[in-house]
Amino acid sequence: MFTMTRTLALALALTGLSPATAFPQAYPSKPIRLIVPFPAGGGVDYIGRIVGKGLSERLGQQVLVDNRPGANAILGLENLRVSAPDGYTIAAASAGPLAVNPFTYAKLPHDTVKDFTYIANMVVFPLLLVSHPSLPVKNVKELIALAKARPNEIAYSSPGVGNTGHLAAALFESMAKVKTVHVPYKGTAPAVIAVISGETMLTWSSIPAILPHVRAGRARALGVGNTKRLPSLPDFPTVAEAGVPGFECVAWGGLIGPANMPRDIVLRLSKETVATLNQKDVIDRMLSEGTVPAPSGPDEFLAYMKSELKKWGEVVKIAGIKPE
Repeated sequence: MFTMTRTLALALALTGLSPATAFPQAYPSKPIRLIVPFPAGGGVDYIGRIVGKGLSERLGQQVLVDNRPGANAILGLENLRVSAPDGYTIAAASAGPLAVNPFTYAKLPHDTVKDFTYIANMVVFPLLLVSHPSLPVKNVKELIALAKARPNEIAYSSPGVGNTGHLAAALFESMAKVKTVHVPYKGTAPAVIAVISGETMLTWSSIPAILPHVRAGRARALGVGNTKRLPSLPDFPTVAEAGVPGFECVAWGGLIGPANMPRDIVLRLSKETVATLNQKDVIDRMLSEGTVPAPSGPDEFLAYMKSELKKWGEVVKIAGIKPE
């Protein structure tokens, strides 16, 4: 009499299948690539590495961070778009490439809603306005006064045209009625280096990328772009209270994949991402470094993304940026 195992083996032999190929292996069965479409050292890279470490521990497979910067994150997102939707290539992306690029590029090679799967939102990045210590200002009001006295003279760095740092500066100019000079760089880290080296006098940066330099005295914090002071950084006033009432500009970072990912894999990745971000040690670390955890599931993240498209489209109009 055949045992169940021998019966199964015989059935597989008759169909020409081996036990290894007869049924799909449980996900994940090999390392996962996590694309970061920005240089190392920026806010998205920062959260990508935190979540990547958490996913590695929870999924039992290594998550390898792969920095693919270029063209305001378009190159990295294109690398993701053409990848197999099997859950082994995902990306940490942000408001700039997903919700702003559609309004600053006349023709993108991808549709930021239809060509990607939204897995989980991860964090909100309050933007911090900082100056080089040599600029003779100590707060937002003094900056506005100086910029009005020296129109089109004070240069600020950004991670690229249409990036949230660029739009924050454009919105600030519009609301404060000042004119400064935009100097775009290829990513957050180069933009931060520009201001701490004195190549530019200002930048709007995600806080994790700039905070160590503020604490070391290489840059001076002038104001935070969200509506309330951060509990972990109570000495940093908001831009709204420091001189521009009603000002608000924050970025965010989320986990996405190629279009048409299997729903069960999306839910598994989302569950483990949210669990990682809800760990007390992770929350404490991020809050202390000026990042606000904002984990959400795939449906909520997609709805938020669509609302962000509307918001950033309006900010691009205010900034007067023409699609290129």
